[in-house]
This record gives sequence, structure tokens and C-alpha cells, in this order.
Amino acid sequence: MKLVVAITGASGVELGIKFIKYLPKQIEAHIVTSNNALTVNHFENQNITLHDNSNIASAIASGSFQVDATAIIPCSMNTLAKISCGIADNLVTRVASVALKEQKKLLLAPREMPFSAIALENMEKLAKLNVIIAPPVMGYYSETNSIEDMERFIIGKWYDVLGIDNDLYKRWK
Repeated sequence: MKLVVAITGASGVELGIKFIKYLPKQIEAHIVTSNNALTVNHFENQNITLHDNSNIASAIASGSFQVDATAIIPCSMNTLAKISCGIADNLVTRVASVALKEQKKLLLAPREMPFSAIALENMEKLAKLNVIIAPPVMGYYSETNSIEDMERFIIGKWYDVLGIDNDLYKRWK
């Protein structure tokens, strides 16, 4: 599986990093960040390629590269609004645009709350286009005992909707 993971905004970046960290080794991951603050050393011994957000000519910007899914974790409200309006002015928003046009899985994890009416309208518009809107919401039934357990639950749920096998959390019985 080819997976693009984009990290936007400042709050919640740790969830994006952990999402990448827990990826199975067989996943071919292509990483892009909105501020290029991350470095390759976060991802040692992984099947990962880091892309520059300003490089709109990157391979992942083309539908012919055949990405299977894209996840934007966290997804800033600015990025969400641009995607909703069809603005593709950087690599993050371009790969989202490609996912939409190619009808591939696109997961957005909006990170700010409470959500404004505008943000909710943008999310609704994208959800109607089959975009997976999945903010990092706690699941109390998962019997978590720590913040790390809760993060693993959230990441596991994201993996589930993207079709990535995982055992990151205790499943409902």
C-alpha cells in the first residue's frame, strides 16, 4: 500500500508522528508537512520518503503515482478550508485534491475545537464527497489507562478506516 501522510498545523503534531511510527513496515509511506518542521530522523528504519511541501511537482502530486490513501493528521482548519474549496496551492492540498479526483481514501483529522459553523460546513461538504472526517475523539469503551493507550486507540481507528491491519487497541467484544 502507498500512503501519503500529511501533518498540518502545530497542535496535535505528535499524533501525526505516532501515526507514522506505528505504520507496518510494508506500507510505503510518503510524508509531507505544512511547515517542514519534521526531520527524517523521526522515522528511522521505516519505508518512508519525506517530501517538501513547496514542491508541487513531487511524484505524490500526480494521480499517476497511484497512492492508495491519504491521511492528514492533524488537519488544520486552514488546510480543511482549502481542500473544501478546491485550493491546491501546496503539496498537502494538492495530494488531497488528487485523492478526491482519483476517488481514493482521504482521511482528515481536524484538530481544533469547538468547531465553527464554517468548519462544520466544510467538513459536511467533504463528507458528502466520501472524505473520512475523523477528529481525534476518545473512545471510553476501549478501556484505556493512559494517554498513550488513548492515542493508540485513535490511531488504530484511523488505520481501520484506511484498511491497515493493526492491534493497537482492545476491540469491542
